[in-house]
Amino acid sequence: MKFLKNGRAAIITRGRYAGKKVVIVKVMDDGSKSHPFGHALVTGVERYPSKVTRRMSKNKVAKRSKVKPFIKIINYNHLMPTRYTLEMETLKGVVTGETFKEPSQREEAKKTIKKSFEEKYQSGKNKWFFTPLRF
Repeated sequence: MKFLKNGRAAIITRGRYAGKKVVIVKVMDDGSKSHPFGHALVTGVERYPSKVTRRMSKNKVAKRSKVKPFIKIINYNHLMPTRYTLEMETLKGVVTGETFKEPSQREEAKKTIKKSFEEKYQSGKNKWFFTPLRF
């Protein structure tokens, strides 16, 4: 699909992560041996950061601005692309098809994704991505 490109923000429509926002890391139009359909490797926000007010202490703000990420391979039929894109240069080498073979690799990838997501959130850019969908 032409409009599903790396860095595009999308929303998952089905399954456990339905309604969660994701960023497309890698696109596989032709599919692969294990997934013989058009799919995308995505990273998303499982738990969004909580609301922060000015009166809160630094510790509380730090705790409330944590992000819990996930990585997943998702069929194109279950993705709804949005008009937003995110610059995710740091994730290109971290998340690959081989990441899913071993749990320890997956955990390492999640840690680096968590760091990059939290940096993006702290910088104040892409506010829309870090707010939960209201539906």
